[in-house]
Amino acid sequence: MASDPSAASRWVPRREASPSPSPPRAPGRPAWMTALALFCLVTVLFLVPRDLFFAKTRDVEVWLGFELRGIAARVTAPIHWAIFALGAWGFWYCRPWALPAAAAYVFYIALSHLIWSEASPNGRGWPIGLAQALAISTAGILLLRAHRLHRCQAPAGRR
Repeated sequence: MASDPSAASRWVPRREASPSPSPPRAPGRPAWMTALALFCLVTVLFLVPRDLFFAKTRDVEVWLGFELRGIAARVTAPIHWAIFALGAWGFWYCRPWALPAAAAYVFYIALSHLIWSEASPNGRGWPIGLAQALAISTAGILLLRAHRLHRCQAPAGRR
């Protein structure tokens, strides 16, 4: 039985029907929200040891621009931890309240910088505080804009 070289060149493998290149993706947490969740988590991991083990930072907390010192600082430090832990959870699970709550907290931080710059002996005056407040408020505006433009939809089992 002789082989015909031209017959081999005519053979074309049969192609199976391939699935679509990428299956449709269920709406969920976007990458920037994952980044915010990780930022909040890293912040907690930074704040807890700092507030527990380093006396210089452990003894000062700033609330609404006013410095709390000593026992008041140590008692209120876990509130900061809780805020960032709740933010990490909210962003990770794409909770609808996470973006507006984070924006409100950012605006609170901006106001705190303005007050602290004038009220604290370590502050540098209201012009610097105002510049800081405006710069920090930019993040709050971006968070509100993201909330308006993106309605996060978690997978059905996560609601």
